[in-house]
Amino acid sequence: MLNCFFVSDLHGSLHRYECLLERILKEQPAAVFLGGDLLPHGMDFSWQENLEQTDFITDYLIPKFSAIKSKIGFRYPKVFLILGNDDPRACEPALIQGQDLDLWQYIHDRKIVWEDFTIFGYSCIPPSPFMLKDWERYDVSMFVDPGCVSPEEGGRTAGPSGREIRFTTIALELEKLAGQEKDYTRAILLSHCPPYNCNLDRAALDGKMVDHAPLDVHIGSIAIQRFIQEKQPLLTLHGHVHESRAMTGKWQEKFGFTTSFSAANETPALALIRFDPEQPSQATLELIES
Repeated sequence: MLNCFFVSDLHGSLHRYECLLERILKEQPAAVFLGGDLLPHGMDFSWQENLEQTDFITDYLIPKFSAIKSKIGFRYPKVFLILGNDDPRACEPALIQGQDLDLWQYIHDRKIVWEDFTIFGYSCIPPSPFMLKDWERYDVSMFVDPGCVSPEEGGRTAGPSGREIRFTTIALELEKLAGQEKDYTRAILLSHCPPYNCNLDRAALDGKMVDHAPLDVHIGSIAIQRFIQEKQPLLTLHGHVHESRAMTGKWQEKFGFTTSFSAANETPALALIRFDPEQPSQATLELIES
């Protein structure tokens, strides 16, 4: 049995991280998956204990995960993480520093083999109303929903720009990521964005209009939806839409052979999903308040 943790959208909350680290120390899972939106918002300095702490990854995450690794040694879990649309891509070098210390593996746009599972990581979402565009791409075409801002507009802290953004879609990037892989029966997709038109991408946009056009209450990715439908991976892990569970009462969904989870949460609690990839139907969700 492989006991695994999945969390997402921690947004730099010290409470959520401390709850997660405590559970890692206590339960010593085989693997921990972090599904993006991991860092504080740009003007949130509440995590700082003193003026010398200036970077959340190097001054908080690396020391905290290092301390856990020192305490449990060889039982330290494999940690797989991606960033999300609220995380600046300029922080990637700090994540690589943590990877070099063997604290985690940063797997955006990468394929990793762990045990006998193949893990795919992908951070990007379709166009949103937000202005940070580091992790936004056109979905399957250059269509932009009403109220959203094109990936070619807004701002970026790092990564591609210009023509590369204009002619890149989530669909094309997923196709490239998949490569020549043919068997997905042991595949896990760690994707910040959920698939389109399901319980996991339901946003609180009911009745809202922009220029007399109604907003779509589903804000997931069509490309990710098609990837799941066509490839039928064993398991997919998502976040991004904080209110989806409150709107639908669901945090997991089946798409044929595939089981999909969302660990997004709109309350201050840590939403911790425990699962065994051999038995995804037995997964549980715990909301940890303290």
